[in-house]
Amino acid sequence: MGETPRDETPTTPTRRGFSRRALLGTGAGALAVGAGLGAAGRPAVAALEDALGDHEPQDVVDFHGEHQAGIVTPAQDRLCFASLNVLTKDRAELISLLKDWTAACRRITRGLDVTETGFDGGSEYAPPQDTGEAHDLSAAHLTVTVGFGRSLFQDSSGKDRFGLKAHLPKGLIELPHFAGDQLEDARTGGDLCIQACADDPQVAVHAVHNLIRMGFGVVSTRWMQLGFGRTSSTSTAQATPRNLFGFKDGTANLKAEDSAAIDDHVWVRDDSWLSGGTYLVARRIRMILETWDREALSGQEKIIGRTKGTGAPLSGGEEFTPVDLNMMGSGNQPIVPVDSHVRLAHPDTNHGVQMLRRGYNYADGTDTLGNMDVGLFFIAMVKDPATGFVPIQKKLAREDALSEYLRHTGSGLFAVPPGVPADENAYLGQQLFEA
Repeated sequence: MGETPRDETPTTPTRRGFSRRALLGTGAGALAVGAGLGAAGRPAVAALEDALGDHEPQDVVDFHGEHQAGIVTPAQDRLCFASLNVLTKDRAELISLLKDWTAACRRITRGLDVTETGFDGGSEYAPPQDTGEAHDLSAAHLTVTVGFGRSLFQDSSGKDRFGLKAHLPKGLIELPHFAGDQLEDARTGGDLCIQACADDPQVAVHAVHNLIRMGFGVVSTRWMQLGFGRTSSTSTAQATPRNLFGFKDGTANLKAEDSAAIDDHVWVRDDSWLSGGTYLVARRIRMILETWDREALSGQEKIIGRTKGTGAPLSGGEEFTPVDLNMMGSGNQPIVPVDSHVRLAHPDTNHGVQMLRRGYNYADGTDTLGNMDVGLFFIAMVKDPATGFVPIQKKLAREDALSEYLRHTGSGLFAVPPGVPADENAYLGQQLFEA
């Protein structure tokens, strides 16, 4: 899959927005963020607004808001996802890092370097404050979403970490072992997660790279996954994409425009620190293409429950025609097979439960036998994993005909705190640490 086009002339506005170099420069274009990254509060936000002025890029997703961006945001085409271990035992040091991340995210989501001095403007005797690989690129609709794993609250023995155990949200459960799971420790779990989505892969990687770099000695990378070609549409304005099996994926996904459904199935609404946030389920699902590619077209369609061409349900109509699960076919059998993916995942067979999916294709080379290591990096946002994900996945793992062609190799569950307001001293996760 080709690279997203990039700005050829850094100082010239394009359809993707203004380049970082054009917005940074020196003098009036340089942005002051205070003595340190963690000092970025209302004054820093105001400085960003003043400096950008009338030159606000056209491909910027606002970092601030009631909810974190990167959830109901129209899904971008590229992903860089990282799971991190927290090394420090110092609560204040962890909070300081979250403040630094917040200040950095305010800038990089606007198409700017991490700090005013950027990748080449600081002391020649100190490491640059930005790694530089995205300096000439635009904002590319970058969103950065941060989540907290169960192990941030307590360790495997139940010991309190950072004084957070009392605030462990009830939905942040230990995911059960599902039938057929082949999870690898090196691709599972984590104390923190960073999900960076953008139109340009280098912009997404730059975001994760720099947040990890800023946390040197405080956090370390546990695992990382790159993704391309979103496998779900999260807006009615987006066409339904295809997964690596060649089928349209996410036809019936929740859409951002359906605010009532999003409120019912995505946002946590209680009196806890997580109110206004959500839960992020991540699953690395390898697709066994070598076997799938030998399946007849009719067999593939019965396994999925939709036609491969238009994505219409086997019960008839067009792509968005509601699935008729009661329609009978030959031999007095349901025309949408009882073990088809569509039937087993449909809200009507799951007590009305839905999830907001933001998955991506991935391709990670080959295994030792020369088979392709490719598949789906599944991401879903749910209000309660115990009711909104676990029962569905248990059923799919046991009964879905598609499971024969899938191997779940990685997994993670994270509580995604509410968004960050554009006011003084606000930072990612503040609701938790000041609960």
